[in-house]
Amino acid sequence: MPGGPARIAILATSTSPRGSVAHALAVGEALCDLGHEAVVHAPDPTGRGFYRNARCPVVSVAARRVGGSTADLVRARIEDYLRHFATPAACDFDVFHAQCGIGGNALATLGRRRLVHAFVRTVHHLESFADPQLAYWQDRAIYDASRLLCAGRSAADALARDHGVAALVVGNGVDQTLFRPQAEPGDETLRLRWGLSPGPVVLCVGGFEERRNSLAVIEAFLRLRAERPRAQLLVVGGGSILDHAGYQARCRAALDQAGLEVGIGRAVIQPGLVPQDEMPGFYRLADILAAPALRGGFGPSVLEAMACGTPVVGAARAPFTEVLAGSDACLVDPEDAGKIADAFRAALEPGERARLAAAGRKVAALHGWAACASRHLSAYAACSRRNRATADA
Repeated sequence: MPGGPARIAILATSTSPRGSVAHALAVGEALCDLGHEAVVHAPDPTGRGFYRNARCPVVSVAARRVGGSTADLVRARIEDYLRHFATPAACDFDVFHAQCGIGGNALATLGRRRLVHAFVRTVHHLESFADPQLAYWQDRAIYDASRLLCAGRSAADALARDHGVAALVVGNGVDQTLFRPQAEPGDETLRLRWGLSPGPVVLCVGGFEERRNSLAVIEAFLRLRAERPRAQLLVVGGGSILDHAGYQARCRAALDQAGLEVGIGRAVIQPGLVPQDEMPGFYRLADILAAPALRGGFGPSVLEAMACGTPVVGAARAPFTEVLAGSDACLVDPEDAGKIADAFRAALEPGERARLAAAGRKVAALHGWAACASRHLSAYAACSRRNRATADA
């Protein structure tokens, strides 16, 4: 970046293992490897810190525990950030970068208070909010940003179409030193702890959510299990700041209606949030990553699975088709549970499984975090306090 190394404040949604948080930490680490000082911040009401150790500096922002609606929670998290960055000393960074609408709204307010001069915003995906306050916050964090970034072309196209603004596509990445196909001793420990059978094991990452198309995945899994009674559905992660309780109840009702038990060693296993160092083992123990998302969906988990040699069943639509060819994964119509089930069957055939594993590893090798971080630098330069001060002098 012109002017030498920069001090960059990256604001994430939370300290939990969500896709945007994983992206924030990985970009922060890669920026530090490039010689910058990137500090990743996130509200932390638990006081436990980030879900994994990071090679870049991190700050757990003091945050209150909040009940009530999603809007109440978002408002509280914006206020948490405003308290943290309340003084010029706390805002002593060259660049501010929001990875979410919460951070974007906090930085917009700090700009009006003349504590922040400009900020970069990454838009991972857009939500359709019925609550006008949530919709307002989403729009404000977009329109008030000085530069916009997106992980995928489809999000950038949506911003251009629906908001009339341009965004730079920076992509995603994967750490192939951590996510790799070679089995580790801890894999068998994971298998025994969670009662994974010979399978096949269908893995979902991120919990039950509507945008992840969980109901269709459940229906496709039921069709597979009718033919392969030892099949298991492994659902790792969850913990979104948005309220998915209604949809999660529908998913649980679908499982109950089908007579599928949830628990260790059962048909459906839900470990919930797990340590980062266990994720490669979960990918390697799975026979398929099920990710036929309706919206968004091409987060780090797809590349992580591919790096571990796990075949991916994804959606035959953007953002998958921006990165993957039809030969790299089983891409299907996400609205058709029958097609998803057919893709499960195809990916389990030994020859096809081996081919997809090899193709996936090649795709993952093309997506390093260093290249992703480097694509941020032009936006950072445009928003740098140091560069702006030089231009005004």
